[in-house]
Amino acid sequence: MEKLYVTRTSLPPFEEYCAEIRDLWDSALITNMGVKHQRLQQELEAFLEGPLTLFANGHLALESVLEALELPKGSEVITTPFTFVSTVHAIVRKGLVPVFCDVLEADGTLDPEKAEALVTESTAAILPVHVYGHPCRAERLEALSRKHGLKLIYDAAHAFGVRYKGTPLVRYGDASILSFHATKVFSTIEGGAVCFADERLRQHLEDLANFGIRDTEHCERVGGNAKMNEFQAAMGLCNLRHFQEEIGRRKAAYTLYRELLPPEARLLEPREGTEPNYAYCPVVFGSREQRDKACEALLRQGIHPRKYFYPPVSDFPPYRSCAGDGTPAARSLSARILCLPLSASLSPAEVERICLSLRENL
Repeated sequence: MEKLYVTRTSLPPFEEYCAEIRDLWDSALITNMGVKHQRLQQELEAFLEGPLTLFANGHLALESVLEALELPKGSEVITTPFTFVSTVHAIVRKGLVPVFCDVLEADGTLDPEKAEALVTESTAAILPVHVYGHPCRAERLEALSRKHGLKLIYDAAHAFGVRYKGTPLVRYGDASILSFHATKVFSTIEGGAVCFADERLRQHLEDLANFGIRDTEHCERVGGNAKMNEFQAAMGLCNLRHFQEEIGRRKAAYTLYRELLPPEARLLEPREGTEPNYAYCPVVFGSREQRDKACEALLRQGIHPRKYFYPPVSDFPPYRSCAGDGTPAARSLSARILCLPLSASLSPAEVERICLSLRENL
């Protein structure tokens, strides 16, 4: 049988992409912040209901917003170990200190009560993750950040198109970063963005993405090279046209999983008030042994799930010294989680095949 992977990139019709890049090809004007870049930024700002700046990838977007918010060097940033390592690497690479906070086992997001207990005089920001596109406790985190005068920055890499209580999820906090990597529900193959609340951040972010250059004769600050290129932007323009259709297909597969999964595999779902994007299909098992048994059985049949996120970031050598033992829920969830294949192209027969394998091996 054909191998099934945890995700499969959504691509527009080949002819549509070729038509989108035709003018680039004919003109050979593949410029910085070019026509496609500007169009995609405008269309995404309309779709996401607010300002944003495009980047070459989500990691550079996160590093840039940490710098743009001018957090004092050496200050602490409260974050989660239940995330992709990029989240924590960005903190450290900007001269900041990660402080690991536990998560809620109900959905894997940062626990606001545990976060407040970690606030010290050295804390400058909170960096929660909308893991799997599940909204964090945004209201509680907003109150916490205001109470202590902290910046609130969301890693929303998984959350493109998610709405919470009618509002795009990326509009909570001081800023949110998005990833448009090929594994995400909306892809520019590689890319990202910072969505921000304060319009004054725009120029600083654009400077950081483009060497600090304003025009041919002015360089206003030290910056890097984090610009999204025109071919990435063209892919984004195509994929945005098909986004709602893609989400509908993902929802159909996810709904079928909900019907067919055995009781030993519990879906980890977002809380009430969420309009999800069905980016992932995370299931939680009763024990690590049960999770590993299910994973091995699927792999034998050419089905490639992912232990996402396992191990927690705090187990990696660079972060063991600051891990402590205060994240038992994150550690427990990490040991029992398995993301099953989910994509817009996943067929009902393939969902049935995956669920049958689980039922036969649990």
